[in-house]
Amino acid sequence: MSASVVEEASRRRTFAIISHPDAGKTTLTEKFLLYAGALGEAGAVKARSGRRSATSDWMELEQKRGISISSTALSFDYRGHQLNLLDTPGHRDFSEDTYRVLSAVDAVVMVLDSAKGIEPQTLKLFEVCRSRNLPVITFLNKYDRPGREPLELLDEIEEQIGLRPTPATWPVGISGDFRGVLDRRTGQFTRFTRTTRGSSIAPEEIVDAERASVEEGKAWTHAQEEAGLLDAIGADVDLESFLAGESTPVFVGSALTNFGVRSVLDAIVDLAPAPEQRETIDGGRRPLEGECSAFVFKVQANMDRSHRDRIAFVRICSGRFERGMVLTCDRTGKPFATKYASTVFGAERTTVEEAYPGDVVGLVNATGLNIGDSLYETEPVTFPPIPRFSPEVFASARPLDTGKSKQFRKGLAQLDEEGVVQVLRDPDMGDSAPVLAAVGQLQFDVFANRLDVEFNAPIEVLSAPYDSIRLTDDRSAKRLREIGGIRIMQRGDGRLVALFESRYRLQRIENDEPDLVLDHIIAG
Repeated sequence: MSASVVEEASRRRTFAIISHPDAGKTTLTEKFLLYAGALGEAGAVKARSGRRSATSDWMELEQKRGISISSTALSFDYRGHQLNLLDTPGHRDFSEDTYRVLSAVDAVVMVLDSAKGIEPQTLKLFEVCRSRNLPVITFLNKYDRPGREPLELLDEIEEQIGLRPTPATWPVGISGDFRGVLDRRTGQFTRFTRTTRGSSIAPEEIVDAERASVEEGKAWTHAQEEAGLLDAIGADVDLESFLAGESTPVFVGSALTNFGVRSVLDAIVDLAPAPEQRETIDGGRRPLEGECSAFVFKVQANMDRSHRDRIAFVRICSGRFERGMVLTCDRTGKPFATKYASTVFGAERTTVEEAYPGDVVGLVNATGLNIGDSLYETEPVTFPPIPRFSPEVFASARPLDTGKSKQFRKGLAQLDEEGVVQVLRDPDMGDSAPVLAAVGQLQFDVFANRLDVEFNAPIEVLSAPYDSIRLTDDRSAKRLREIGGIRIMQRGDGRLVALFESRYRLQRIENDEPDLVLDHIIAG
């Protein structure tokens, strides 16, 4: 069995796509599915009639706002490999959800808008990638539109992100007049032909250099000159430095028109690493061929409104998963039956009978499983926890209809477990006066929307006056209450936190009473 597990793991590529909002991440996601044969027509392209929503953006609020909020797992076959794509939120307010997803992948595709380059959110997301030592493939998107010079973008990648860009493909034609790409590894020129709204695979024509020189003229000459410059500085794709997180293979294209999409998909198979032994909390590593183990990186309720279910998304880390097997949760020591195991394709799901390291499985009706939990067959294992981001904004919430208090409490508990927001409760008051804590304001909008739509408990969200939060303990909490003006609350995991209305007051207390426990909440 062990040889089979290792062989199956070698066929897996588990990766995420990260980008700034509007850089084209969701479009690229669906074009991958199109090129893999998993979609007959690209639904991300919003035709004038119908404005069909992207497959991965199933939540109502996502469809209204045109952004990805909740991360979605998509699995598909390509070139004899199983690709597990974890779509991530593009908005900075959901960076904590992105962090959780990145804990479950082995590589990342970073999408940059060719006209905008590195944007603040791109930088923030890449810092998360670096903290996890994830190899990064870069896609310079939207080259069919007017934009910046590609050499300028390469300089920006190196200066701001610290990765050495190594272009695998190079554009022929300027931004807005995109003819095709030169593959620097083979010397081949691939010419693209547009299709109607990019809804089908773009016809690709391989053209030899002599013919390209005649037919493309100055555009070909310019591309050759720039490629020669890249050759001179040794900016060639290097697998070792890519896997070490030192360089990033760069591809140029347009997801909307399907130009260059296949090259990126091929790079995921050819360059991205297969699953490896996963590090455990004690510093050891779980062998791929060992017993089945997994960890929970996401919990999502009500993906299927008709069933009001709760799915825990788990990354298989070792062994062979079989539907129906009983796994034990390391946190509680309780067994969990996996009778209802699914692969998820957007909002659609299919029963999964078996899975291997690198695969993502949705465990349905996963009551009792929380984000960060480790699961094992018989040999106990605990994988490192998924740290939380420090909240930056705070709010209070109250039900608009006091008769809906039961639904309000139920929704509060569920959305806290999912990590939509952090719900902080007064130890003496419970759910009657919760404080919501989040990385960004949009999380509160999602929280309110889901309470209303899914739990029939409309709420009023009011800004709370806090600007700093620290982890504390019972002894320090007692002293902080004596000082006064500091709110002591409890997180869903039982940890006490102290809320401060003024960071200057916090700094003064830290200076005056250094023995108090006031720890930062830092992801890393």
